[in-house]
Amino acid sequence: MKLPLFASAGIGALCAASAVLAIDPIVIKGSKFFNEKTGEQFFFKGIAYQPRTGLTTQNPDPLADTVGCKRDVELFKDLGINSIRVYEVDYNKNHDACMKMLEDAGIYLMLDMPSPKYSINRAQPYWDHDTMSHWAAKVDAFSKYPNLVAWIAGNEVANDKDTTPSAAFVKAAIRDMKAYLKSKGLSTPVGYADNDDMEIRMNLINYFNCGDEETRADFYGINTYRWCGDDATFESSGYSDITKNMTDYTIPSLITEYGCNLVRPRVFHEVESILGSDMSDIFSGAIMYEFTEEDNDYGVVKVSYGSSKVEKTADYENLKEVYAKASPKGVKMSDYKPSGKDSVCPQVSSIWEVKDDILPPTPSSARCKCMMDSLGCTITKPELTADEGKALGEVIGNICGLTDCKDISYDTSKGVYGNYAACDSVQRSAWALNKNFVNSRYTQCEVDGVDTAIIKSPKQEDADVCLTMKDDMGNIAAPVTPSEDDDEAANDNEDSGSNSSRSRSRSNGDEEDEDSSSDKSSSDTSAGSKSFVGHAAVQLVAGVAALAIAAF
Repeated sequence: MKLPLFASAGIGALCAASAVLAIDPIVIKGSKFFNEKTGEQFFFKGIAYQPRTGLTTQNPDPLADTVGCKRDVELFKDLGINSIRVYEVDYNKNHDACMKMLEDAGIYLMLDMPSPKYSINRAQPYWDHDTMSHWAAKVDAFSKYPNLVAWIAGNEVANDKDTTPSAAFVKAAIRDMKAYLKSKGLSTPVGYADNDDMEIRMNLINYFNCGDEETRADFYGINTYRWCGDDATFESSGYSDITKNMTDYTIPSLITEYGCNLVRPRVFHEVESILGSDMSDIFSGAIMYEFTEEDNDYGVVKVSYGSSKVEKTADYENLKEVYAKASPKGVKMSDYKPSGKDSVCPQVSSIWEVKDDILPPTPSSARCKCMMDSLGCTITKPELTADEGKALGEVIGNICGLTDCKDISYDTSKGVYGNYAACDSVQRSAWALNKNFVNSRYTQCEVDGVDTAIIKSPKQEDADVCLTMKDDMGNIAAPVTPSEDDDEAANDNEDSGSNSSRSRSRSNGDEEDEDSSSDKSSSDTSAGSKSFVGHAAVQLVAGVAALAIAAF
C-alpha cells in the first residue's frame, strides 16, 4: 500500500504522490472523517452537482466542462460548500482543469462509480466483468486527483422488499472495488447510499456493515427527503429516528441527499440539525440535492452547458445562509476513541432475501471466455440490439423453464451462485442456448433474429478446466458447491450445456438502471419486478439488451 489505511480507510487518492498539496487529505477513523493534517473532524457541507440543461452529448460530464466549472466554482465558494457529489462522468475525457479549480477552492469530490449503462440493475441484478472494468476505468481516471474524497458504489439500488437481492451484488461490487483500489496502492473509501425506505432501511444499514472488513462499506449514506417546509422539526420530520438508527454504527454515516421541494422556496432548516447538536455526533454532514434547476425543480441556480450565464433561484440565498451559520463542533482525531460494534447481518425473511455475507463471485473474464470457447452452439455478437435481446430473452425463458440453468443463475436467499453467474448477459445466454443444443441432440441452435453459430470443434475441449481460471483480481475461486436443495436438480444435469467431449458441467445455483440519482424525478427507473425460476428477464440498456437470469 502506497497509502496506509488509517482505521477503516484513508482518503485523498495518491496524496503521497505530491510533496505539497493545495488541499489536505481526509481520512476515516472509526465512524468519523478527519482532516489528516490538522486532526480536525471533517463534516461534509456539500451539494449534488449534475447539470443537464443544454447537454448535447449522451455522456454528461460536468467535470469536463471548463466553462461550466469556471462559472460554478465561484458559486460554490460563495455558497460556502466544501464538497460536491457527482453522479456521472465520462472517464475518457480530461478533467484536469475542473479538478484543479475545485482543489484550489478547497472543494472535495464524492463520485459515484456506476453510470446508466454500467450499473447494478435492482430488478435483475448481476455483477460482471464488463461493469467492473468500466468502474475500474473510472477509478484509474480520477485517482490522481488529491481532492477525490470518496466513491459511492450504489445509489438507492435495493429500494423495497422486492429488490433486496440486488444488495448482495452491490456488496460484491464494494468488495471487488476495494480490492482493486488496494491493488493500486489506494485507500479511497467506497460507500453506499440508500433511499431511506421505512421497511428495509435497518436491514440495509446492518447489511452493509456486517461480515468481513473486506466486504463492508467504508461509509454509509442516506438519501432522505423527510424534512419538508418551514414547520418541520427534528422530531416531526423523522430525522430523530434516522439519527437513532445510526447510533453505535462503526463506520461513518452522512446524508448523501436532502432537500425536500414540496414547499418552495426551501429554507433548509434541517441543516441546523445535521450540522448542529442534534446530529453532528453521529453524522458527518450532508449533500444538498441539487445545484442546478432542472425539470424536477430541485436546483438553486439555472445554468446551461457552454454558457457563463447564471440565474439564482430563491433557494440559493437560503442555502448560503444556513451553511454560513453551520459550525459543527467535532472532536480531535487524537482524542477520539472509536466505539460501537460491527453490525449483525440481517436474517432471511419476507422482506429480506439475502443470506448473511455470502456474496456473488468476483467476475472472471478468463472463466467466461473459456466457457464460451467450450460451446458447440454460440452467439456470434458480443452485444445485442434491443430487438435481438427481446427475441433471445423469450427463447432463454423457455429453455430455462424446461431445464436446469443453475450454472448461470443464483439464489441470494440461499447464498448460492452459479459457476458462470458473473459472466455477461450474452455469455450466459450462449450457455443456455448450448444447453438446449446438447439436450436436442445437437439440432437446435437457431434463434430468429439473433446471429448464432454451430461450432463443430470448440477450442476448449474440457469445460471443467474453465472452473480453474482466476478471477479478475487474480484469485482462483473454487466452483460453487451445490446445496442440498440442488441435489434433485443435479440429477437432471447429465447434459449441462457444454458440447466439448459431451462433458458434464457442474450444476450449482449462477441495464439500464440509473442507480445514479442525477434526476430525482426519474431516479427509480428500474421498478422492482422479481426474478423467478427458469425464466429470463430482458433489461434493455441504451439499445443493448442485457439478459439477467436469476433462479429463486
